Amino acid sequence: MSKIRTSLTEHFQFLLDLVRWIPVTAIAGMLAGVASAFLLVSLDWATNVREAHHWLILLLAPVGLAVGMLYKHVGSSVEAGNNLILEEIHKEVKTPSTTIPLRMTPLILAGTILTHLFGGSAGREGTAIQTGASLADQLARPFRLAPHDRRILLMAGISGGFASVFGTPLAGAVFGIEVLAIGSVSYEAIAPCFLAAFVADLTARSLPWPLQVHHTIYPMAAVPAIRLSGVLYSAIAGAIFGLTGMAFARSTHAIAGFMRKRVRYSPLRPFLGGLLVTAAVFGLGTTKYIGLGIPTIVQSFQTKLPVHDFAAKFLFTTVTLGTGFKGGEVTPLFFIGATLGNALSRILPLAPSLLAGMGFAAVFAGAANTPIASTLMAIELFGAEAGVYAGIACVVSYLCSGHAGIYHAQRVGQKKHGRDEDRQ
Repeated sequence: MSKIRTSLTEHFQFLLDLVRWIPVTAIAGMLAGVASAFLLVSLDWATNVREAHHWLILLLAPVGLAVGMLYKHVGSSVEAGNNLILEEIHKEVKTPSTTIPLRMTPLILAGTILTHLFGGSAGREGTAIQTGASLADQLARPFRLAPHDRRILLMAGISGGFASVFGTPLAGAVFGIEVLAIGSVSYEAIAPCFLAAFVADLTARSLPWPLQVHHTIYPMAAVPAIRLSGVLYSAIAGAIFGLTGMAFARSTHAIAGFMRKRVRYSPLRPFLGGLLVTAAVFGLGTTKYIGLGIPTIVQSFQTKLPVHDFAAKFLFTTVTLGTGFKGGEVTPLFFIGATLGNALSRILPLAPSLLAGMGFAAVFAGAANTPIASTLMAIELFGAEAGVYAGIACVVSYLCSGHAGIYHAQRVGQKKHGRDEDRQ
């Protein structure tokens, strides 16, 4: 009888805890959804203006200098961005901390929009994560959350931002609990993360003009039933995608480290990076490799593209982000993965659109060490049939990527490949 009472008490406590999280995560999700909608609309505007006036790219270097100075004098406390949020979540287990400064939201939004308006190669997930988490953190004091609960709230903010900016609530929910540690998933936050992710996605999709957003549709051709040969080819492609993701992370960190060592005045780093990117754009005579690159990603599902597209985007993005411009890594990783998959269709007997979808998800899985969220994203964007192939590629990519990742603050949750050394 006592066991039954204990079980009922535990279930009742669980329900109470879930009900307690509903209002706070719903508000966090709505805030993240509105911020993501504003970001998406702003980036569409910035892209259209830049493509109509290519001369704006000539101003990338001085704009980089201005944004660098803004962060140096106003935003130094939030300059670490995504890594600051992850560090707050990690240390919050033991030690309470002050709220993430609200200034993170307007600073990262402004910095990202300016990067895209003037021709940098960057993404949007980093911005969505920072706005989602920083806005969610403002709710910790009004709701009187304990340090441990604040940690969960930050994870929910990450999920809300990721889900709403890509229109993938399942992937966003899991990303918030998977990204913290390599090889470890924090299931204690699963309900708040799911609630925040779905509310954020619904909010972003439901807003009226001028914040009305339309997520990109990627045209996937008919996918054949999985066979042993398909598993083998998916694994081969996954290994290539994983090594590419690892190379991207290491290259971005190496450029950032080199710039910190050689250029002491931090605002000068994006100035120099802007000069390089501007020279490359006008030297090549194309804007294909700057901005988000979504038109090229869509084309990779429809037709054969030049085999060098992934390498060009790789270089443009590592220079942009490594020298200190603001934005995210994930959409450029989608570009790199989709165009790399398209190129691999010349040597692997799988459809170009299928390999593009596999690369889209798997390069991200390897670079961010998030194979589960990446697989769910593939299922949400491309369908369950393609998701089977993408899942194989994502897992193999993760296994081949080592401990190198795009997030410095990501920790090693358990041994990986039998090794337990610290990630670089």
